[in-house]
Amino acid sequence: MEALEEEKEEEQREEELKSLEISAKLQDLETKVSMEQVCIPSDGDFDWSSVDTSQLPSSYKTNSLKEKKLLHVADHFLQQYTHLCPDRKPLFLHPVNECGMEKFVSTTVRPTLLHYTELYHWDSCASFVSDYLTMEPLKSPITPPSSLYSPTTILKYQRGNCFDFSVLLCSMLIGAGYDAYCVHGYATREMCTLDETLELCPLLRKPQRQVPKEGMKKSSNKYRVKPPPDLQSKFELQQEAKKVAETEAAQKNNEREEEKVTEVEKPKCDPLYGLRVHAWVLVLSGKRGVPETFFINPFTGNSHSTMDEHFLGIESVWNHRNYWVNMQDCWNGCKDLIFDLGDAICWEIMLSKSNKPLQLLPDAEEEKELSDRDTDDMQEKEEEDMSFDMPPSWVAPIQISPREFEKRCSQGRKVILYKKAKLEKWAPYLNGNGLVKRLTIYADLDCTEVVEVREWFKNREDMLDMREVNKQTQLTKEYFSPGHLLGLKAHTYTSLEPETEHTMEFYNEARVDGLQKRIENANEMIEYFVGRDDFLHVRHVEFGKRGKKIHLAGTRTDINSRPIVQIKECFHRNLEKPADEDVAERIFLITEEMINLTYHLKDKYITASKKDFFKAAERDGKGNDIIMTPEMCITYQAGSSEKDKKLLHLYKLLQELTEEEKQLKQQVWQSEAEVLNILKIRENEETAIKLSISIYNTERNEKRRQQYEAMKNTMEDELPGQEEQDLDYLAPFLIQTGHREKMTKGQALCVRDNCLTDFKHRLIDKANIIQARFDKAVEELHKKDQWFQENQNQLSAEEEDDFLARYSETMFHIHILVLRLNREKQMAPQKYLALEEKLRKDPRLAEHLGHA
Repeated sequence: MEALEEEKEEEQREEELKSLEISAKLQDLETKVSMEQVCIPSDGDFDWSSVDTSQLPSSYKTNSLKEKKLLHVADHFLQQYTHLCPDRKPLFLHPVNECGMEKFVSTTVRPTLLHYTELYHWDSCASFVSDYLTMEPLKSPITPPSSLYSPTTILKYQRGNCFDFSVLLCSMLIGAGYDAYCVHGYATREMCTLDETLELCPLLRKPQRQVPKEGMKKSSNKYRVKPPPDLQSKFELQQEAKKVAETEAAQKNNEREEEKVTEVEKPKCDPLYGLRVHAWVLVLSGKRGVPETFFINPFTGNSHSTMDEHFLGIESVWNHRNYWVNMQDCWNGCKDLIFDLGDAICWEIMLSKSNKPLQLLPDAEEEKELSDRDTDDMQEKEEEDMSFDMPPSWVAPIQISPREFEKRCSQGRKVILYKKAKLEKWAPYLNGNGLVKRLTIYADLDCTEVVEVREWFKNREDMLDMREVNKQTQLTKEYFSPGHLLGLKAHTYTSLEPETEHTMEFYNEARVDGLQKRIENANEMIEYFVGRDDFLHVRHVEFGKRGKKIHLAGTRTDINSRPIVQIKECFHRNLEKPADEDVAERIFLITEEMINLTYHLKDKYITASKKDFFKAAERDGKGNDIIMTPEMCITYQAGSSEKDKKLLHLYKLLQELTEEEKQLKQQVWQSEAEVLNILKIRENEETAIKLSISIYNTERNEKRRQQYEAMKNTMEDELPGQEEQDLDYLAPFLIQTGHREKMTKGQALCVRDNCLTDFKHRLIDKANIIQARFDKAVEELHKKDQWFQENQNQLSAEEEDDFLARYSETMFHIHILVLRLNREKQMAPQKYLALEEKLRKDPRLAEHLGHA
């Protein structure tokens, strides 16, 4: 027995020594981190102590009675927590703000719905926060910060740590209607330090394909029909099996090489794995139609599953209403956590509305000696604390100006490094070519060899939306938004020089001919059509060597045309015609003077009807017409062995085809001219890039701003009233009395009253005229608005811009009318009194009126 006891004591001593060694290692790591933390790169050293707090509201600098009570409740909750969980780290409850005041973390969350439609969804909110703010690492990676500034200050200086990011994003998400929470937990080094150099760029990630489920095995049935015998060659099967084995071996070799590469690309071992503090946002399912609970990393704005291996544990979560402590084991990261915050076993809530008494600490046993009355008072006080409601947020309303929202990134530019890729972002109108985003793809991890460059544009008049350039093949592909001058949708080329490889895609709805795609090089041109009445869908033209110059009527340039060798056209099935009379393919062999027609297949036939025409000269040497002979047409009629002997029908068909051949040549030459025109226009658009500016953007639209200021200045000059001309305003009324030189007092009073009454009526009539014009303008505005809503889908981009311009002019006219009407109403009494004063001082009336 004594031996067993000694063995147990030795085991206990060994365990104590191990625990001491572990704690000593952790202390060493903490000291190393505190010494090495200075080396973590950041976007410039910003001195937060220099923040100007003089203009901040009083709620930033003081605590209300309710906030003081909340801090007392939080301290009491923390005492219980440290007593029940002595091994866990202290909670992040009430750090100081920018004014040095302790504020509970839940009151720092300010739910806000901004008036930008783009910020109504979680992904756009997260993207805005990650772009707008500059990341700053925590002073110590294994402890939470000692301060938590307000979202308004963070927005003002556009920088912050993970807790600042999370509080701002959570405030915006809650304001947008999401069930969002700030999370204090632990994550990997790459996520805490915003190191994405080993992550694949989100723009390069392929969507996951759904694996089809394996079908149920068919049950064997002895009465089923036996399959036909296998007539395949065994030798061919053996050869195919060898090929499959070779491909599998090659795949295995590639997989081994990839494994070697991935081993090199794996992150280095982190001595602080599981200890690095991080903050992110938790979005629970339910509200706003969120089907599944997920995380948002505020540094990147990307969503992550709760099973993601980068998240290693959670200490607590909070929103603007309450605070919850995670009581679940995080040995497997966040994979096994239950996010039902109403579960009292998994989550300990701070402000509970239940009336259960709080658990007393051991030090409080001395309080048992108090009287029963004192204990009852203590219980009542604790019950009040339990039912305590969260005070409102002390943070001022979150506001983002339109200019700041448009600018997004700090200094208008942001660079993100990914695995073998670099992503650059710019604010709109910052670059003269409209560039807002560029992704550079590299072949190596050191990002030295460029493979491909993708660029995104905005607000360009040529409607260019995106450009992809393969640096190895120099192949360029451009994508255009609807509204291009020539209906261009995409353009693939290696050079803008003519007769090189060009692939042009068009918005076929905007073209009369229904052209969807055109491929051209030095030897051929292929055109694809959609929705044509003649059912044409493909036209293939082959060219020969260059000939003489030909000028086409209706084209802008002379084309040194290439001789057309062959024109091939393919047609879809026209159900209104019989199959053996509906042409499926026709080939014009121009150099061989032949025309081949192939018709659609009839039902239950494997061969199609054909006609081959051999053209001869239309007239002989003497000018006589040549008669059609059977040798000039070879006919094959599917399903019939008899030859068509009606030469008149074939002659008319040949004449029609000959005429169509001439028209086709003209169309081909026009297509060549259009290609040259497009290349010339694209070259001019790239040399002189113009950006489109909205008529409502008066800051950038200089022309519109000048017009607005000029109209505003003219109206301001007109509104105070022009100086009255030197007219005799008493002349009409003096003529009515018949006494111009001498008047009695009664006549003078009558003249004055008539003049004032007439002036009063004129003021009223002027106001009525302005009111009538205002009502008419408002009615026209309603009609325009109704017409636009009814025809919005049918308008082109130019028509829509023209309508918006006229609409804004009407709005401006209404605004001016309102100013005039208000001005007239304000100035009418003053004008009336001014005229009355003038009449009193008039030398013809002053003798009788005086100063009465």
